[in-house]
Amino acid sequence: VIFLLSAGADPTDSIETLARRKRKEIECVSMGEGQDVVAMRAINTATSMGSWVLLQNCHLGLDFVDSLEDVLLRFRQPESNCSGDFRLFITTEPHPKFSIGLLQMATKVTNEPPKGLRAGLQRSYTVIVDQDRLERIESAVWRSLLFALCFTHSVVQERRKFGPLGWCVPYEFNDGDLNATIMFLEKHLEFSTLSWSTLQYMAGEVQYGGRITDDMDRRLFSAYTEAWLAAHTLSSGFTFNPENPINKMPENFVYRIPNYIEMEDFMGYIQKFPNIDSPEIIGLHPNADLTFRFKEVNQLLDTIVETQPKQSSGSAGGKTREEIVFAKCNELIATMPADYIEDEYEERITALGGFSIPLNIFLYQEVQRMQAVILKVKSTLKVVMQAIRGEVVVTAEIMDAINAVYDARVPKSWLYSPAGDELSWLSPSLGLWYGGLLLRDTQFRGWLTSGKPNCYWMAGFFNPQGFLTAVQQEITRAHKSDSWALDSVVLHSEVTDLAIEQIRHHPKEGVYVHGLYLDGAAWDSKTGHDGSLVESAPKKLFSLLPVITVTAITKAAKKAVASNNSYGPFGPFECPVYKYPARTDRYLIFTVLLAALNHKPLHWTLRGVALLCSTN
Repeated sequence: VIFLLSAGADPTDSIETLARRKRKEIECVSMGEGQDVVAMRAINTATSMGSWVLLQNCHLGLDFVDSLEDVLLRFRQPESNCSGDFRLFITTEPHPKFSIGLLQMATKVTNEPPKGLRAGLQRSYTVIVDQDRLERIESAVWRSLLFALCFTHSVVQERRKFGPLGWCVPYEFNDGDLNATIMFLEKHLEFSTLSWSTLQYMAGEVQYGGRITDDMDRRLFSAYTEAWLAAHTLSSGFTFNPENPINKMPENFVYRIPNYIEMEDFMGYIQKFPNIDSPEIIGLHPNADLTFRFKEVNQLLDTIVETQPKQSSGSAGGKTREEIVFAKCNELIATMPADYIEDEYEERITALGGFSIPLNIFLYQEVQRMQAVILKVKSTLKVVMQAIRGEVVVTAEIMDAINAVYDARVPKSWLYSPAGDELSWLSPSLGLWYGGLLLRDTQFRGWLTSGKPNCYWMAGFFNPQGFLTAVQQEITRAHKSDSWALDSVVLHSEVTDLAIEQIRHHPKEGVYVHGLYLDGAAWDSKTGHDGSLVESAPKKLFSLLPVITVTAITKAAKKAVASNNSYGPFGPFECPVYKYPARTDRYLIFTVLLAALNHKPLHWTLRGVALLCSTN
């Protein structure tokens, strides 16, 4: 039996439970380097003893899997003396090089994670929680926290469907994480008094937190433990519903912790859950459902485009595929920016103050990378046109470029270098990418010609972290008389009430930055003294943030600013700024303190609020 693994689903516990019911011994072998011998020994023993074998993660041992087909065929022969009770279970991720013969001779099973809170809780109270487990500790606290853990487990799994808005990294939270947390809770209640901080730490930092690799995701999970695994969880009026929901819950349902003793009562209550869950019960804004729908549709459209035939058309009198691509290449070449001549831009940078100024060094590096992109684009377009005319041999890279231009996508060779490093910038379509090229060129040429811009477009930089480091260096040097050192200062940002059109000069210290978009929330400049985070408008996924001032201050001054009442009674929300909507550490630029007057920072953490340089 071959189990095809999917995110959040691990069949190991189910297989071991089946073995216990059938009174069969089962040996589990986790595949990997050097495990072939161990697996073969287990199979030989099981065939003679009539026991079971479970080979886990066989996609990590494909060479052994290829030989397994012949081994199993040999066991089918009468002279092999293979016991009729022998069973072999295999778990593997889908892999293009997995043995086709083994797939054909085996029973294939896939165990998809449940969709929806009702299905998730039903699975937890079927596979993990039973009547025996409910009765292990005669306490309402045990049963209430057991339900709270199962509910949280279903929520963190359901949140994954919202993409980066849900989790920066789509973790494979599975039954093993829930089981380990329940086992800890059982031992904790049995041998000591309940410590909420201990329970929160073990769930958020150890059991589930052991899978989490992103700091913002770790903060998010800690927010769930703070909201739902705390002393108020055991109060009679506690519910998982948000205090002030934007929209009504489906069927006006109240998600509470039931005070039952029997399994049938718990399952009956879970069965009453609405068929469709509001994103607000997960902590997200109702607009998150629109984000999810966009994500699903984009995946569908990408699949349709990938499966379209690539042959030339034009039999009905229209242009052929090659003619369309040739015309597009001609159009792009005609509007390409001029090359940057090294001697010329070095001379311009020298006139701006020379290479002793950090921002000038940053500009020099950015222009060099911009020129590399321009050269790559021009050479690719020329070679594609030559290939269409039949003057050069069509290689795999040229064919990829032809297909991409025809589908209005960005050729891979424009995005990444042969080593896999990011060559330019990511964009979903060729039009948006090329528009970004022209805007970047305008910013760099304006900087070289007229000096530092009054306001910088951060999304137009290859290395925005380098830009911020240069700003820190310049401010630190300006405070040399105050004995500032680079390692003793940190970035500090403040949101102004200005639009880009209103900027007429540089700030007294630091730089103005524009072009940042709020995802998961909006900004209201009229709330409070300097503005505040507010809920997004219906069906408006992104909100443009006004111009922000980025400067550098000492770490002691930063602490004093963070405790300032101007951020609201609950303190500031530390908002991450990402280069792209894909929220990973690789694209994290820095964090900005935003005022949160109406809600606690925990509220905006659960909303998944972030600032993006690009919404595409």
